[in-house]
This record gives sequence, structure tokens and C-alpha cells, in this order.
Amino acid sequence: MNDLERKLYRIIYNMSRFRRNTTMNELKRKTGRDEPAIRKAVENLISRKEIRWDKEKKEWRFK
Repeated sequence: MNDLERKLYRIIYNMSRFRRNTTMNELKRKTGRDEPAIRKAVENLISRKEIRWDKEKKEWRFK
């Protein structure tokens, strides 16, 4: 996991503990990165099965 992926994982994990989904604007503000970089990092996390989106509950699930 590279630095951006690790940072995004921690942000998403911590926000989901309080039953709150993060927005793209929040992720851009907290990481200082642009949208394409964030999307690519999240796709990498999903492809490696570190995180997944639960469509029924509309929340993130973690490994």
C-alpha cells in the first residue's frame, strides 16, 4: 500500500466508524490530492480487496 492509499484507507475507516461516508471534496481537502489520483487509489484498494462497498447498507466494509 502506498502512502496515499494508506491515508485514504485510514480516513475512510475512521469516518465510517461514526457512520459517516466521506465525500470527494473532503478527501481532496484531507489528502491534498486531485480527484483522479484519489479515484485511482480507491480503485487499487478495492481491487486488492482491502475495502469494499456494501450496496445494501450503503457503507464501506474492511478486510
